[in-house]
Amino acid sequence: MDGKNTAEQVVTTGKHEIIDIIKNKTIIKNPETFFGIGDDAAVCNFAGDEKTVISTDMFAEGIHFDLTYTPLKHLGYKVVVAGISDIYAMNAIPVQITVGLAISKRFGVAQIEEIYDGVASACEFYGVDLIGGDLTSSLTGICISVTSIGKANAEDIVYRHGAKPTDLLCVTGDLGAAYIGLQLLEREKAVFEGNPNKQPQLDGYDYILRRQLKPETHKNLLTFFKKKDIKPTSMTDISAGLASEIISICKESSLGCEIFEERLPIAEETEKMCREFNIPPVVAALNGGEDYEMLFTIALKNYEKIKDNKLFSIIGSINAADKGTNIVTRDGSILPLDQNSNLAMYENI
Repeated sequence: MDGKNTAEQVVTTGKHEIIDIIKNKTIIKNPETFFGIGDDAAVCNFAGDEKTVISTDMFAEGIHFDLTYTPLKHLGYKVVVAGISDIYAMNAIPVQITVGLAISKRFGVAQIEEIYDGVASACEFYGVDLIGGDLTSSLTGICISVTSIGKANAEDIVYRHGAKPTDLLCVTGDLGAAYIGLQLLEREKAVFEGNPNKQPQLDGYDYILRRQLKPETHKNLLTFFKKKDIKPTSMTDISAGLASEIISICKESSLGCEIFEERLPIAEETEKMCREFNIPPVVAALNGGEDYEMLFTIALKNYEKIKDNKLFSIIGSINAADKGTNIVTRDGSILPLDQNSNLAMYENI
């Protein structure tokens, strides 16, 4: 295969498909590897019934963040939250992280300290230890790699592939705020580049800006599960958009689902900003990404235990694979969820 065809294949192949290719080429050789590629984190068996859960995330300047409007301290905080979110998504407790930082000579010691101040703040809030990492030079800006380490008893770990027919599909918090906050920042950046004397208009948008620049993840969700004596049947965090994550759970579980537009939790601030941009709120919720909320399934028999909770919303249910993965709109139309489309099909719902 020539270089041109290889490049075209990468462009037209999604992230999950590439991961599947890597997974199929990987052979597990060590008995300590309990579960490898294919979920939010890997699971290792080092001693007894308690498993070690490990995940790695990478963040590249110009791809995952823009320093035009991202404070370095917020960046340090955000990468930790993104990393440990994967551990929580396995129903495990994060305990340590390592951070690898590649940084160009346009930054000095003070800027590096800002990043690590953010890392330290997140570690303090979530009770996680920074235990090491690496620091090296970069020719093109900043690249950060975070390895998150957690622990859980073997029987408590939750994977994406465990969903069952009739399970309730649930999501924490609200959706689309991080995405629409990013649109606001990009708009104000464009205005500033066109007229450096014009100040950004960001007053009154604190919520959506915070969700983009300094997100949080739900560390208290696991406490809720234990208190109610509930174990989700499947779970993942929402980093790439709700539609993509739902499809991932359904694919890994060999099932379908039905979700309802009217049940998607969208904050008032998000809806207001969507109207400014003429973006349907459902599009921001389905395809936005970086919310770091939790998406999970719970057996229908547990409905009475969760129906009055304030942490999460029931947005639909799991069904047979031949039913597909669909969204029911407010007017009763049934549309397919498609992680590879630009969701233009949803613009009128």
